[in-house]
Amino acid sequence: MSLILSIESATKNCSVALSDESGLISLKEEHSQKYIHAERLHILIKEVIGDRSKDLSAIAISKGPGSYTGLRIGTAASKGLCFALDLPLIALSTLEHMAAQAREEHPGFDYYLPMIDARRMEVYTATFDATGNTLQEAQALEVLEESFNHLSGTVLTLGDGAGKCEGFLQHPSMKFNASFLPSAKGMSLLAHSVLAKKKTVDPAYFEPYYLKEFVAGKPKSLL
Repeated sequence: MSLILSIESATKNCSVALSDESGLISLKEEHSQKYIHAERLHILIKEVIGDRSKDLSAIAISKGPGSYTGLRIGTAASKGLCFALDLPLIALSTLEHMAAQAREEHPGFDYYLPMIDARRMEVYTATFDATGNTLQEAQALEVLEESFNHLSGTVLTLGDGAGKCEGFLQHPSMKFNASFLPSAKGMSLLAHSVLAKKKTVDPAYFEPYYLKEFVAGKPKSLL
């Protein structure tokens, strides 16, 4: 029996889950208008693991794309646990596990478009079909009205990036779920398959998948 701790920190949803092959055992998550990962992530991890740290088989991390700050905090926590407990690291695409969870919770669509807000009219997105095949790899896309009109069929667009596209995208059969956020729950749907295939990564060399270079904002004048 494999016991996996999943950590999702790519957006403002700070989410941690414990699962085995039969499904979810425990899920703790907190969503805020600001990033609370530095204050809350380790507390949630402790609450989820309890006294079962020695029973863990692996740590799963949502590798991005997403927030630079959130991904760095999640990566640091995951690496620390891997080194301390001598565990392998599973790195999962944030967009892929969003789509996996959406297919389970909202079946019946021909396509699934997870979107993470990348500011202005840009989103991090990828396209998946109803069986989970990747039709368009992760990209930082400046959304246009006709961006997804080539998809013939029903489309579910989900994530905080979907909110700013609703009423703008002109696809005739597109539904929007802007409240759907990346969750460790979705990660648990993929993590055990990855572990069984031994497709883990070396914690010492793992880096998050930022997709875009980090650009620091200019500090505001105090005068």
